[in-house]
Amino acid sequence: MKMILVVFFDWKGIFKHEVVPRGQMVNKQLYEDILARLRDAVRKKRSEMWENQTWMLHHNNAPAHASLLILSYLAKHQTSVVPHSHYSPDLAPADFFLFPKLKTTLKGSRFQIIEEIQENTIRELRAITESA
Repeated sequence: MKMILVVFFDWKGIFKHEVVPRGQMVNKQLYEDILARLRDAVRKKRSEMWENQTWMLHHNNAPAHASLLILSYLAKHQTSVVPHSHYSPDLAPADFFLFPKLKTTLKGSRFQIIEEIQENTIRELRAITESA
């Protein structure tokens, strides 16, 4: 069983996550929809950064992230993007912050159905706080 989880976080913690529907690939159209919902989350949960236009997006160079559709969307909405160096996967914050925290808490668990994976993963995700 496989589950794709899209997570957005900053130094204050996680403020947006979505489980990608089973069988759906993360393509440029899906990512554009996710970015629209992300903008709403930033507006609601990081209102000061939204108002001051100081929030920035950092994502890797995945094809869905680097497509012309996404680049146009980000430019249209004046979204600042922190560039991710090519061939530098070690610079992805999720790899040294988020994934280890999730792996530590879920390690050794066995799940029978995808809903159990989603439920437990999201519960552990919500447990990650600013001080964690």
